[in-house]
Amino acid sequence: MKISTKGRYGLTIMMELALKFGEGPISLKSIAEKNQLSEHYLEQLVAPLRNAGLVKSVRGAYGGYILSKEPSQITSGDIIRILEGPISPVDFTEEDDPAKRNLWLRIRDSIAEVLDSTTLENMIVYKEEDKKDSYMFYI
Repeated sequence: MKISTKGRYGLTIMMELALKFGEGPISLKSIAEKNQLSEHYLEQLVAPLRNAGLVKSVRGAYGGYILSKEPSQITSGDIIRILEGPISPVDFTEEDDPAKRNLWLRIRDSIAEVLDSTTLENMIVYKEEDKKDSYMFYI
């Protein structure tokens, strides 16, 4: 299974909203500029996230988007399934060899377990830990 830009950029949107959770709405324009992404493309991605109830839109001059739940209550699996569809490494049928089908099911379940156990809050922690581990070298 290869995660497309839909899934990757959708995670980017949700991470940015999670980082600013409780601070008010964030515009897609600011997310696009910060991450050097197309605002138009992000608009297409946020619609299914809003329809699924993960984000809320706020109208007005200082409007934008906010998470509809706390970052600890939204998993990366929620986001990926909304934007990418079902998680499956391959399409298989009942006629497939049972040994291969068992392998594909185990791979699918492993991927789903990681995605479903990783919340936006976890991802914020990982991001902060990554910053602590980076070194600054001066020449």
